[in-house]
Amino acid sequence: MAARHNLDEIRAAVRAKGLRATPSRLAVLELLRASDAPMSHGDVADRLANQAWDRATIYRNLTDLAEVGLARRTDVGDHVWRFEATSGEHEATAHPHFVCTECGSVECLPEIELAVRRAKAPRSVKQRQVEVQVRGLCDACN
Repeated sequence: MAARHNLDEIRAAVRAKGLRATPSRLAVLELLRASDAPMSHGDVADRLANQAWDRATIYRNLTDLAEVGLARRTDVGDHVWRFEATSGEHEATAHPHFVCTECGSVECLPEIELAVRRAKAPRSVKQRQVEVQVRGLCDACN
């Protein structure tokens, strides 16, 4: 019953943003919401491989969800877009990510506060329109 309730919430969220609640779009958003880390298009396509949707459909759904604010699209410096849901633990605003320099895994980090001197910081930092990435070795690679 909880899964059905969750699917009803996802369907309502998609429709509220003016998108059609297609089965593939619902599956993509449900997967993003269940994930605790940003996912690339390839990650999403691989996880949904048992469905009949092609990779282009999945990519269109990811970009559509990002355009209406139900997902965020982030590049962590490797020229691969990663997507994450913007509800629940993942807020619509940018938050920091940890990127492993060895295996390339990406994890969400809790919100951090930047101490910025007003006179020297660029406007984007003052307005919190920046992305913070921490790089190093993850626990598995350390």
